[in-house]
Amino acid sequence: MNPYSRWLTILLLLCSVAGVSVANSDSQAPPNIVIVFTDDQGWGDLSCYGSKQIPTPHIDQLAAEGMRFTDFYVSQPVCSASRSSLITGCYANRVGISGALVPSSKIGLHPEELTIAEVVKPLGYATACYGKWHLGHHGPFLPTAQGFDEYCGIPYSNDMWPGHPESPKAWPPLPWYEQDKVDHIIKTLDDQQKITAELTRRAVEFVDKNADRPFLLYLPHSMPHVPLGVSHRFRQTTLFGPYGDVIREIDDSVGQIRAALEKHDILDNTLFIFASDNGPWLSYGDHAGSTGGLREGKGTTWEGGVRVPCVIRYPRVVAAGSTCSTPCMTIDILPTIVELTGGQAPAKEIDGVSIVPQLRGDSSAPPPHEELFFWYHRGDLEAMRMGRWKLHFPHKYRSLEGRPPGNNGIPAKYNYGIETPLVLYDLQADPFEENDVKARHPGVVVEMSARANAMRNKLGDRLSGIKGSEVRAPGRIPDADKH
Repeated sequence: MNPYSRWLTILLLLCSVAGVSVANSDSQAPPNIVIVFTDDQGWGDLSCYGSKQIPTPHIDQLAAEGMRFTDFYVSQPVCSASRSSLITGCYANRVGISGALVPSSKIGLHPEELTIAEVVKPLGYATACYGKWHLGHHGPFLPTAQGFDEYCGIPYSNDMWPGHPESPKAWPPLPWYEQDKVDHIIKTLDDQQKITAELTRRAVEFVDKNADRPFLLYLPHSMPHVPLGVSHRFRQTTLFGPYGDVIREIDDSVGQIRAALEKHDILDNTLFIFASDNGPWLSYGDHAGSTGGLREGKGTTWEGGVRVPCVIRYPRVVAAGSTCSTPCMTIDILPTIVELTGGQAPAKEIDGVSIVPQLRGDSSAPPPHEELFFWYHRGDLEAMRMGRWKLHFPHKYRSLEGRPPGNNGIPAKYNYGIETPLVLYDLQADPFEENDVKARHPGVVVEMSARANAMRNKLGDRLSGIKGSEVRAPGRIPDADKH
């Protein structure tokens, strides 16, 4: 038994002798935190979410021993914006991040925004981020300046390099960072094949050396974002081709981290979260994942773009084999961590709400949000959800329109000019967003539209020409006025 587990056991015995409940000792024995965040993984890509072609036994085990969320969302269906919400507990618009930052971007997450690492640092947590950061690759915005003791990985998406099959510009070489410095360059696809294994090795090493103290490990995998890279031992091991092989390696990564936690007898005192940053990049066809039948994918605010898999294991709070169908979002992770650890809550306004009542399975608890909002395209408020209802505001979106997708790493062409009028869907009866019911529920449309107007006034909407009174600026390097 490691020293931290021994200390926890002694504490619980003392609490028992003193007549104090175990629940009251939570704040004195805060959990370790592991967050595995994948890139472009679809809602239907795990066997615990219905995949018949990709075996994911380790993630399935987390779900069997914890909670599987059926209606878990990201705030925007694209990389940087989605990650900013997870890291800060805010809608991306609030913190001035939109879309996907690129190598020429001069902005990043503002250093004054409190991150998931910074909320637990005052409690003595060791913190690490290994993987794709994508919240600014300049010094003031890197993980080591945002509360993480350790960082290694790539600063933005793995396709932002000279090897992109249809790059709109000549991307620079893809750097690999150690702490706040470039250590080497990812030159070839063979180099990309090694990324998942290296991130996993570092994650296990971090658990091993910090097992006697509380820690936060954030593992934002660069996969399964294209170009796909997978270790030799996982190639051709699934029925889903290279994409399925990549997911198998990610699942194995989860298993290795779990094994490290078990080795040190700290698994049950660890809040273990697995989720994705947005839906699959459908134009890549056999190199993309599955939405499980949900409409469209990455880069759209239809369900296939913003609804993602999420599994949480923490037996001190979460019942084994439980399911949550209450709509929740990545913005809720930070305030949940604050409640479970007793950490430092942000002084600035955030949008997330602790979902500890949902984790406890409290059926009498109100939902964390009366409504959830989905932005895309640099601040366009395109859709919102209120209970069972999903309202799309008039906007253009991209789609393959039923045409064959790409294959072997070469994408098909989207039609970016498709327009949707104002439409209302009953997600409880129609999760695939096929039947517009606004004519039958005009009162719902009026109420949701009024709520949307209130949020537009706070966080803006380019479609309506509203800037928003509560939007905060991103961090900028000197003399940078645009990205």
